[in-house]
Amino acid sequence: MENLLVQGLSGLATASSLFLVASGLTVIFGVTRIVNFAHGSLYMLGAYLSWTLVTQLPRGHLGFWGGVALAALIVGVVGVLIEVLLLRRIYKAPELFQLLATFGVVLIVQDVALLIWGPQDLLGPRAPGLRGATMVLGVRFPLYELFLIAVGPVVLALLWLLFNRTRWGTLVRAATADREMVGALGVNQRALFTTVFFLGSVLAGLGGALQIPRESVNLQMDLVVIVEAFVVVVVGGLGSLPGAFLAALLIGELQAFGILIFPRITLVLAFLVMAVVLVIRPHGLLGRAPSTAHAAAAPEPPYLPASPWRRWAGLGLLLLAVIVPPFLGDYALIVFTEIAIMMLFAASLHFIMGPGGMASFGHAAYFGFGAYGAALLVRHFAAPMELGLLAAPFMAGLGGLVFGFFCVRLSGVYAAMLTLAFAQIAWSTAFQWVEMTGGDNGILGVWPSAWAQSKLVFYYLSLALCVGAVMLLRRAIFAPFGYALRAGRDSPLRAEAIGMDGFRIRWFAFILAAVAAGIAGGLFAYSKGSVFPTYMSISRSVDGLLMVLLGGVKTVSGPIAGALAYTWLHEQLMRAFDLWRLFLGIIILALVLFFPQGLAGALGRREGRS
Repeated sequence: MENLLVQGLSGLATASSLFLVASGLTVIFGVTRIVNFAHGSLYMLGAYLSWTLVTQLPRGHLGFWGGVALAALIVGVVGVLIEVLLLRRIYKAPELFQLLATFGVVLIVQDVALLIWGPQDLLGPRAPGLRGATMVLGVRFPLYELFLIAVGPVVLALLWLLFNRTRWGTLVRAATADREMVGALGVNQRALFTTVFFLGSVLAGLGGALQIPRESVNLQMDLVVIVEAFVVVVVGGLGSLPGAFLAALLIGELQAFGILIFPRITLVLAFLVMAVVLVIRPHGLLGRAPSTAHAAAAPEPPYLPASPWRRWAGLGLLLLAVIVPPFLGDYALIVFTEIAIMMLFAASLHFIMGPGGMASFGHAAYFGFGAYGAALLVRHFAAPMELGLLAAPFMAGLGGLVFGFFCVRLSGVYAAMLTLAFAQIAWSTAFQWVEMTGGDNGILGVWPSAWAQSKLVFYYLSLALCVGAVMLLRRAIFAPFGYALRAGRDSPLRAEAIGMDGFRIRWFAFILAAVAAGIAGGLFAYSKGSVFPTYMSISRSVDGLLMVLLGGVKTVSGPIAGALAYTWLHEQLMRAFDLWRLFLGIIILALVLFFPQGLAGALGRREGRS
């Protein structure tokens, strides 16, 4: 009984901390409609700044709590700078493009923090006046954890008063309900967005600052907390503060008791909850379906066949890819092989993002299914490469068949988060099912057959399969099926009215994209000689998103250009600089600001002008 009480109270403390971060994310998304991936970086900055201030200021109540408050305010100022210098320029861009910009900020902040505070974990002092423990129903419990439990409801009450009893709060609620109408009434939207971003950033910084007495400050804090915060916001309902508070309580308690009841699924318990909630309630526990009264989106431009010079340019690049590699070394062949595989991975994601209009934050699941489909045959049946390359797309297609059935029923951020939930479930299974997958140790010895063990031969095999699969995806886009898929994306009601089964069309497209990603995953497994759960991780899905967005979602050749540019840049920057994330983030921001249509989109726009 005592253990249950302690776990319950610990879950409340975790829920309160989660709510602080999620409330800021909810406020920002509710008004600006920006999926702010950099919110976790603001949380991490709050922790680092608080550690610095608290350890430098005189010890005592004023030094500690003054340092926490000052750190939160400094993070708020940083958030304002991000909004004014970057996000204000791209408010009218698609949501996923804004996500790309904020991910560039994440990379920059990570290396700036590494440069200033170093790679080591930092331990903060205990909070004065809240050291030690007290008795709660006969059980000793830390005072600081009780303080955190109280913080969440207090912040919720203050936010309720701010949004319901002030003129500024009324404007924020109006902008959340109908941003265009607020602008038509003469409200200064720029100033309103800036103040909202300041408030959300302060909440993120405060959430990070309050963690220094209970956990170490490290460079992994940002990605860990942003994933959990996204789960809380989506489960509660985008834009709903009460929903975020309810979801934080649910997630916090499930994590606390999950360790006792379901210890083997604690890594993925939050994502299981999110998947169940979104399947039953597509807009979260307290969320509402977005209003379509003022949300008529501009029609997407049609995909045009490649111009003659583009065809010749593509043919020339393909000839170079065939002729040049025999004269290069083994390292170059490894890089070229990875580029070919990443092109197929990016093209498969683009197939559902572009023509299908379905964003995916978890496309790496099907890449990993393909890799494990081949590797499991090698480990358990000593199957040759030829059989493994057949099993890879089959395994990935099966995953797409099951997961896609639920994902294609949703839209927007909710659909993207459901894909993330399923991907994390797949990753957790690979990570914890040690008897089958080897767990974190992975599966080793996944080598090509004897005839393909030469790096040059395997490169040509990968190039042939990837180019062939990409061309088949391109053919599908310009086939009647592709036109039907785009009709369902641009005008679903009209498509349904003329007899198109939008659900089945999107579902089949999802499966087809999964199959293509599975081919890429199988080839990647044989190229590396091993398979690990990281092939299904969030970072791999983010890599795919970056490739598609850098190349351009609205062009067929976009994923090819994006995969080539991102893979080459990533490889060269890692070799040349220790702070490669900083330079990659700056390059991403430059592309976002100066090439808003992506590399291929900018080239096509220039071609159209000429």
